[in-house]
Amino acid sequence: MTDASLHREHLVQKPALTNRLRISRFLLSVIDPRAYLHGFRLLNHFNQTHVIPRRSIRTGVNPAISPTSQFANPDRIHLGARAHIGSGCYLWAGPRFGRIDVGDDLLLGPNVMITAANYRFRDGGPVSEQAMDEASVRIASDVWIGAGAILLPGTTIGAGAIIAAGAVVRGHIGAGEIFAGVPASKVGQR
Repeated sequence: MTDASLHREHLVQKPALTNRLRISRFLLSVIDPRAYLHGFRLLNHFNQTHVIPRRSIRTGVNPAISPTSQFANPDRIHLGARAHIGSGCYLWAGPRFGRIDVGDDLLLGPNVMITAANYRFRDGGPVSEQAMDEASVRIASDVWIGAGAILLPGTTIGAGAIIAAGAVVRGHIGAGEIFAGVPASKVGQR
């Protein structure tokens, strides 16, 4: 047997749905009350993680904040003028005192996470029941943070710095420095 014939023997096709089955599946999905109840849960989640917190966040002029971004402890979040917060971003200030303070012209790619608190894990017991370590995150003006980057508590980023997509940052990044990787390290200068 050739490689091609061996490959064909293992192909399995999904059975085609009849029109009758498609229509019945559609009608059942439309009349299922669980779909509507789940819609209310989604609306409540959006309200709790975006709409209500947006009222407490201090922002400079002309912010552009994606409706899919989420915030925790918004009274300790300050965004400078013209901040652009991409889709799916998380800005979580600490529950007690950890702040997120950002200068002007911040650009966050999609799915960036900035947190000013992190669970401890050596105290014994479940991680979610342990105390949190908090340290404020400070980001100067004209900083670009690429998609999927994570900024951990205590991070400070100087003016004009760039954080590459997917980087995990903790500590100090100087003005104009370019950081990438896990853990993030300097790869260039602006």
